[in-house]
Amino acid sequence: MSLMEIQFERQSNPVDMIEFVAATNDWSFERSGEDEIAMTVEGHWADYHVSFSWMEEYEALHLACAFDIRVPDARVNEIIRLLSHVNGQVLMGHFDLWRNEDVVIFRQSLLLAGGAEPTNQQVEVLLSSAIDACEAYFQAFQFVVWSGMEAKAAMDAVLFQTVGEA
Repeated sequence: MSLMEIQFERQSNPVDMIEFVAATNDWSFERSGEDEIAMTVEGHWADYHVSFSWMEEYEALHLACAFDIRVPDARVNEIIRLLSHVNGQVLMGHFDLWRNEDVVIFRQSLLLAGGAEPTNQQVEVLLSSAIDACEAYFQAFQFVVWSGMEAKAAMDAVLFQTVGEA
């Protein structure tokens, strides 16, 4: 018998833990189904629309985080270049262009194979790392879409750090 043939009994739906963490932190959320929950998280640069989905067949808790920035057709190629630059910097998860709506989203999954249950700390880190990534690169996406900057220049602008004091 291979390890893949062993069936594990899951004690609860991992989305229940997301709901618990959201309620504990007084975050507003909407449970749109047994396997999905959505919330809006206020950031410094934007409000982020976050959804968690339980994907039973992969035993993965999937997070998608979108922000309001519509990518016009004329800027799609430059956004794709920017995605390549940004994703090279991101340690966990990745940014993607969701062509159905022409919006940029951040995606990441927490694998829970073998009946593993998520902890509240894992959920909080999953969410905070997604928001941190969106906050770090939001302006680069704005520069490309609204200012017409090239991807490399937009990345250089957001990665620029001042050292010392004036």
